[in-house]
Amino acid sequence: MSIILNILFALQTFSMTASQAPHNTPITLFNFSKGINIKNWRIVNDDVMGGISTSSFKLSKSGHGIFQGNVSTENNGGFASVRHIMDEINIKASTTIRIKVKGDGKNYQFRIKNKTSDYFSYITTFSTNGEWQVMELKLKDFYASFRGRKLEIPNFDKDEIGQVAFLIANGTDEAFKLEIDSIELY
Repeated sequence: MSIILNILFALQTFSMTASQAPHNTPITLFNFSKGINIKNWRIVNDDVMGGISTSSFKLSKSGHGIFQGNVSTENNGGFASVRHIMDEINIKASTTIRIKVKGDGKNYQFRIKNKTSDYFSYITTFSTNGEWQVMELKLKDFYASFRGRKLEIPNFDKDEIGQVAFLIANGTDEAFKLEIDSIELY
């Protein structure tokens, strides 16, 4: 009798655990580690329109992406960004982007593009606190923006992502440093 009760208990526990598990498997967009290839990450700063902000992107000794530099508002500038162009990924079953980052207490934007050829991005802003943080960013909250202006089109509701980016543009001259560990879809 005790064997039957143990089996029933085990089946009940398994059933509860399975029903509490996420309904979809995470999709890793990028997971930084030692020796990972970062050649598809590109710097785009305000110098494309006359500004003088500077930034760089590299791997740290511990294997994290390091996006750092100086933002300058001179010459109508004021932003620095790093972008990852990738093959378009189907995200129909996803609702959330989870990023693990360590910032410097400043605000950053996380940006996505449905197609790399789109002239605008969908964006959301997050705040850092100097410690490692896991940010859960709801796809439905990303709004369309072009050159710092919100566009009058619906928030993100697409089935694919072809580019992700980090951008800093807080309207002030500042040095910055953002460490990136991972970017995943849930």
